[in-house]
Order: sequence, then C-alpha cells, then structure tokens
Amino acid sequence: MTRPTSILLVDDDEAFRVVMAGELSRRGFDVTTAKNGREALTQLGASQPDVVLLDIQLPDISGLEVLKGAGNVSPGSEIIMLTGHGSMDTAIESIRMGAFDYVSKPCPMDELEVRIQRAVERQSLSRRASVLERGLTPRDPGDWIVGNSPEFRKLLELAERVALSDSTVLITGETGAGKELVAKLLHTHSTRGNRPFVVVECAALQQELLQSELFGHDRGAFTGADRKKPGLFEVADGGTIFLDEVGEVSPNTQVQLLRVLDTSAFRHVGGTTEIKVDVRVVVATNRDLAGMVRQGLFREDLYYRLSTIILGIPPLRERGGDVDLLTNHFITLLNDRFGLRKRISPEARALLRRHDWPGNVRELLHSVESALVVCEGDEIGPEHLPNALRSSGSGSSIQTGGPLPSLAELEREHIERVLESVGGHRGSAARILGISERNLYRKLNAYGI
Repeated sequence: MTRPTSILLVDDDEAFRVVMAGELSRRGFDVTTAKNGREALTQLGASQPDVVLLDIQLPDISGLEVLKGAGNVSPGSEIIMLTGHGSMDTAIESIRMGAFDYVSKPCPMDELEVRIQRAVERQSLSRRASVLERGLTPRDPGDWIVGNSPEFRKLLELAERVALSDSTVLITGETGAGKELVAKLLHTHSTRGNRPFVVVECAALQQELLQSELFGHDRGAFTGADRKKPGLFEVADGGTIFLDEVGEVSPNTQVQLLRVLDTSAFRHVGGTTEIKVDVRVVVATNRDLAGMVRQGLFREDLYYRLSTIILGIPPLRERGGDVDLLTNHFITLLNDRFGLRKRISPEARALLRRHDWPGNVRELLHSVESALVVCEGDEIGPEHLPNALRSSGSGSSIQTGGPLPSLAELEREHIERVLESVGGHRGSAARILGISERNLYRKLNAYGI
C-alpha cells in the first residue's frame, strides 16, 4: 500500500491551521502542524516530511529563515510558501532560495492540492535523479565527459578556459552530442558553480509560454494569470541560464533576449517594472544559426551577441576510438547502477564501432542500456543490441552509386531507427532526437509512421 504524502503545515494562525489541516487530512494527506518557526525546524528534523506548507510571516523567526534551515535538517522536503498581502517580493526571494512554489492566502484547496502533487512529483524525480547521480553522474560533469580524440580533447581544453569567464557561449552540435553536459561543465568550473544552473528547453514550449517562463508575468497579464510569477532569469540570478535549442525561439522572444543580454534587465510579461539580474547566458543549438541569419529567420544582432565564444562539439562518428571508450564507461556505470557484472562481446563491440550514430552519445547510451537490460547472461552479444544496429551493419543506409535519398526520407528513416532502438517509446525517442514529444507526434503523422 502506498504511503500517504506527509505534510508539515506551519502557520501561527490557529484557526487557519486547524481548518487547513482538517481539509488536507480529509483529502488523504498525513498532516502535522507547527505554530512557529522554531517548532517547525524541530519537527522537520524529526519527521522529514515530503512537503512543507510554510507561512512567510511567523512570530519568532521568518519563513525565509525556516526555509534556509530546512535545507540542513530535511533536505529532501519540498517547500511551498504561503504568502499574504504585501509579501510577494519575499515569495519571489523564497523561490531563489530553493522553495518549490508559493500560493496566496486564502488558499483554494483544489489549487493547493495541485501544487502539492507537483511538489511530490518533483521530489520523486529528484530522488530518482539522486540515485542516478550516485551511479551515473558525478558532481563534476567533467568526470562524465569521456573521449580521447584530438578534436574532443581540444574542445574540452577550450571549455575549461572559457568557464572562467562570464562571456556568453554558443554551443553547437548535433542532437545527442552532449551540449547540455558541456554547459554544465562551464557552470561547474566557473565562479558561479555554487549558484543556480537553470535549463530551459526552448523547443518544448509554445512561444507565449516560453516568454512567461523566461521573464515571468504579472497578475492579470493574460487569461489564467491569477498571480505574479517570477521568471527563470530571476531564478538563475547569480548563476547560469542554459537556453537549449535557442534557434527555435520566435522573433519577438529574440528581441527580448537581445535586450537582456545588452542591459541585464527585463520586464515581466504584462509588467512595467525593470528587473535587473546577474546571469551568465549559455545557449545551444543543432541548427545553423548563421544560415538562419542569412535567410532572415534569426536576428543578426542577437546571433553576434550569442556567439561571443563558440564551442562546437564534434559528432560521435568523427571521434575515432571514442565509441569504445564511451561503451566501456557506460557499461561500468550501468553495472554499478543495476548491481550487475556484465561485459560486451567483441562481436557486439564491432557492431557499435561500425554504426554511424546519428543520435550521437545519447543514442549510444540508450543502445548500451537497452542491451544490458535485455541480456540475460553475463555477456552482451550482437543479438542484444537494437535491431537498427544489427540490420544496418555499417549503420548507414546511404549507398554510393545510386540516387541519393531526400532530406525527408533521411529524417523519416532516422526517426524509425530511433523509435526501434528504444522499443517504440516515444518519450525516449523525442529525447534522443532532441525535439519535443508534440513535435515528434506531428512528424509521425506527417510520415505516416
């Protein structure tokens, strides 16, 4: 039986506390309460609740002080701030300090329940990520970036030097090449390494939503904007914001990004107040931005502003023996993660070497993980690898001496191969392809897949 979500409700208003605790209990939550900040910290250390509903205004110490202390006594708890009239600025500061969200009092129960469920979902993802981090991803991403080819070592040496500056960096490379990992490397090795690293998937959001996520919005800015919301540039203040697939943003958003880069200031959607931030901007794309500039699809001034420093990640097919190194690395990490002791046969390794890896390092990782999971014995053979690798042999369907396939045919074939390599899981396929699931569905319908 699943354990009910545990909640610590912290509020000095006894009537509010009693009514809210009763309603939350009626909805299936395991609720305890505290009437002040010091009592809250004591209970946090003792019970380690899943979610804390924390009033900003407390009689002994402030809610922000409790939030700060919670990270030491109960780091796994997600905290939702309860805000009253006139405490919106403090609520935004709480988000910067690590709170999950905030809601205004009086709290509509249906809305509050949705926020709690989202906090629990993030907590579950965080716990899973923590497990993966212990087994797969070290604290320093540089330890997870594997490769000895001259082109790749040259990239890493340049990234180490660039990390120490505050310059804007454009990371280019094909889908799955490791652009986000390089961005994390830049952040971790910079003077901002202990500050937020905020990732924005530009291609996964509709443009109106992307603007709201980046810059925040004021109450009433659009239908459904029932409260003021800080933008991710505010959340990243003092740290780094990573804009993945920046080539997908609309012309209007491009104008706003250019202004932030030039002035370090912006306004909320629907707002008039200037907000100043200190944020390093790192962007990435798998598109030819210079070509988009020539076609009038991307602002020339923004391109030059983003490309102060360009780090180009070579595709895996051009990295010589790095496939072997990465294969060994992934098998070791995955064995540790699953508690196994499997190895890969020479025949399977030869197939991996011959593949051209259109999905790059991400595709290799998924292929190795898939093979390790389906292999019942101690040795991964060719039969355990995804069908696309076994059937293609060299991994390329482009043959010389005949008519070349169209770009659409190549894209369709690539999508089919990726889908096959992940057993038809569309979410995994979208991640490998570097596109949103919505975009993948459109392509599947267009190609009749």
